[in-house]
Amino acid sequence: MATITLKRPVRAAAWAAIGGSQEAKGPLAAGFDMLEEDSFLGCQTWEQAETELQRRSLHRALEKGGMAAADLDMVMSGDLLNQCIGATFALRDVDAPFCGVYSACATMGEGLLLSALLLDGGHLNVAAAMASSHYCAAERQYRAPLPYGSQRSPTAQWTATAAGCCVLSRNGDGPRVAAVCPGTIVDLGVKDMTNMGAAMAPAAIHTLTAIFKDTHTGPEDYDMILTGDLGKLGHDIVVELMGRDGYDLRTNYHDCGLLLFDRKGQDMHAGGSGAGCSAAVLCAWVLPKLQRHELHRVIFAPTGALLSPTSSFQGESIPGICHGVVLCDD
Repeated sequence: MATITLKRPVRAAAWAAIGGSQEAKGPLAAGFDMLEEDSFLGCQTWEQAETELQRRSLHRALEKGGMAAADLDMVMSGDLLNQCIGATFALRDVDAPFCGVYSACATMGEGLLLSALLLDGGHLNVAAAMASSHYCAAERQYRAPLPYGSQRSPTAQWTATAAGCCVLSRNGDGPRVAAVCPGTIVDLGVKDMTNMGAAMAPAAIHTLTAIFKDTHTGPEDYDMILTGDLGKLGHDIVVELMGRDGYDLRTNYHDCGLLLFDRKGQDMHAGGSGAGCSAAVLCAWVLPKLQRHELHRVIFAPTGALLSPTSSFQGESIPGICHGVVLCDD
C-alpha cells in the first residue's frame, strides 16, 4: 500500500502565496498575499529574486499565523535552481532547522507529505513546506537565455514566478492533511523537454490510481482532484487514460497549470508550470476554499519532471514523479 493515512490531526495553520506580473494578470490574482510587477523583486539577479520569493512567502505565512521562525521545528523547501539555492539562500538567516527537498514541480507535494508524516509521528509540532520558481531564472537554466528570443513549442508551458508556503501544525482547526501518497518514478521514454505534460502524466495516473485503490475511494468521493503542472496536454492524457480504467475525471479534475493563468488570453500555450505554480495555487486558492468550507475533500497531486539540462543534452528520457496529499476541511 503506497497511501499512508495519518493517525493524528495535522492541520494547515497558515499559508501564503507570492506571485509576479503574469500571476497578477491571471484568474487567481485576488488570492495572492503579494504580487510584484518587478521581475527582480528589487534584487540584482533573477536567482536572487527567487530567493526573495521564498523569503517573503515564509515570513508572510508566519505573520498570518501569529508565529515566528523560532516556532518552527523544521522547514522543508526547494526550487528548480541548481543546488536549490532559492531555498537555501532564503533560509540562511532563518533560525529554524532546514531540509532541502527536490521533486521538480512536485516539490511542494514532497515537502507537505514529509512534514505531515513527521508531525503525525510526534517528532515535530510545527513545520513549514515551501516551494518556488521564477520564469526568467528557469528559462536561463533549462532552455535558453531570454535575449535569445527562441520560439516556444505549442506544448510548452510558462514557468510561474511564484512561491507558496504552508505551515503545518498538530494544533488548530485549519484544513487537515488526511493521507499522503509518496510518488513512484514513472518513465515511459518521453524525451521532449518542451512537452512536460506528456512526460509527467503517467506518474499522475500512477499516484491517483494508488490513492483510489488504497483508500477504497473513487473520483466521486472528492470535491476536487488537482494535479500540477501537466498543462492542457497532460491533463487530457490523464482524463483519457484513467477513463479507460473506469475512473471518470471529467467533472472534478483540474490542473494547477490550467488554473494559474488565462492560457489563451496570456498566451501561455499549454499552461503554467514550475515548482511555484502548484505551491501558489494551493496557498492562494485551494487552502482558502477548504478553510471557508467551499471544498470538503481534495486530492492535491503535484507532478515533477526529473530532468536536468545535462540529462537532456545526453539524450536521456524524462522520469516523472507525482506526490499525493489528501486534504479535508474537518
